[in-house]
Formats: sequence, C-alpha cells, structure tokens
Amino acid sequence: MEILQYEFIQNALITGILISIAAGVIGSLVVVNRITFITGGIAHSSYGGIGLAIYLGLPVLFGATVFAIITAIIIAILTLNNKKRIDSIIGIMWAFGMALGIIFVDLTPGYNVDLMSYLFGSIIAVSSADLYYMLFLDIFIISIVLIFYKEILAISYDSEFARLRGVNVKFFYTLILILVSLCVVAAIKAVGLILVIALLTIPTFVAEVFAKRLSTMMIISSFLAILFTILGLVFSYLYDISSGASIIITAVVFLIVVKLLKR
Repeated sequence: MEILQYEFIQNALITGILISIAAGVIGSLVVVNRITFITGGIAHSSYGGIGLAIYLGLPVLFGATVFAIITAIIIAILTLNNKKRIDSIIGIMWAFGMALGIIFVDLTPGYNVDLMSYLFGSIIAVSSADLYYMLFLDIFIISIVLIFYKEILAISYDSEFARLRGVNVKFFYTLILILVSLCVVAAIKAVGLILVIALLTIPTFVAEVFAKRLSTMMIISSFLAILFTILGLVFSYLYDISSGASIIITAVVFLIVVKLLKR
C-alpha cells in the first residue's frame, strides 16, 4: 500500500481503471466481430497521427485520435467494398501509418521526447491532462455502446439478419471501428501501440469462459482488465520492469491458467 502515496502511482491506477473499462467493452466487440487484425491496423496506423502531432506541436493524444478515426473510416469503407483483400488493405494502412509517423518525427527539429513510451507504453508518466482526456474518451465510448447496444449486438452476431431487419450495417460497422480507434488511443499511454491488441483481446478470451451474453462478456472483460492492470503495476513497481509489458505478461499467464483449468 505504500506505493499509493506517490501521485504518479495514483494517476497510473486511475488511468489503468479507465482504460480497462473501455478495453473490456471494446475488446468484446473486437473478438466477437473477429476484427483483431483490423484493430492492429488501426493501432499501428495511428502512429502517423503521433508523428504529425509532434511535428505540428499539437497534443499527441489529440493528433493520434484524429488520425485513428480517419484511418478507421477509410478501413471501414475499403473493407466493406472489398472483403477479399482485407489483409492486404490492412497491411498497407499499417505500414503507411507507421512510415508517416517516423518521417514526421525525423522532420521535427530538436525533437527529444522518448518515442518508446508511445510504442510500449508508460502508464506511470500519465499527466493530469492525459487523465482527463482519457476520462472523456471513456465516457463517450460507453455512452455510444449503451445507446446503440441492440444494433451493435445484431450486426456482431448476424449482419445479414440485421440488414434484413432494417439495421444500417455499414454505419454501425464503421461506428464500431471508430470506437475501436478511440479505445486504442486511450490505451496508448498504458501499454503502447505494440501491445494494445493484447489488452483488448486477452481479457475477452478469458471472459468467454464465463459469459454467454455480450453484455456479460463486456462486464467481466472490464473487471479482468482492471485486475491485470493493477497486478501489472504492482509487479512493475516491485521488480522495476516496464509497466506495459508487465500488464500484458500478467494477462497472458492468467489466460493460460484459466484455459488449463477449463480443460
């Protein structure tokens, strides 16, 4: 409990809880809709927004948000019209975003901020401004999911039936990808772009063992993500290792244990 006396640890815990709630909700949609690879494309493409924000002197998370949303919309349009080439499209967007981000960083004069924190996470370096921004994203993501839960549920399990029932599948598919992009941006500070897919998917894989409904899966996933984040932070503090990597390793070990016990 002594670590709680430090303000940066308090910020890290609050950030971890906020991100975990969003990750549990959106991660369930990612797994159910089988868009893990698309999520990876959005995550890595958003690095272009980070580089652009640094070059223009804008807030990094804001730049990443705008770029990630634009990327999500482009990917939604391209994958809806050409599903046979999804892997190629995602691969191109993935590489383009990363390359663009690197170029903008190279062009930024006198740049000396540690880029590794955006790639692998640095939850203990979260500022108060980042915290409020993540809180806003959290509220927005959960509100949208609650408002359109029935439509999202319908297209997640049977898009053809949903279309016959009058649900605008293209709109809600695009909306899901936009929500994924917002969750990715929120999680950048916690685990980084490289490990964000793990935070979105591992808690849901564990939750699948206990949940039979999407809403239940979201709740359990959020709780597990919070648990993994707190344990990861504790191990990070005790053994002086990277917080993002510690969170993910904790989640993977828990997943393996649950799957073995299930057998």
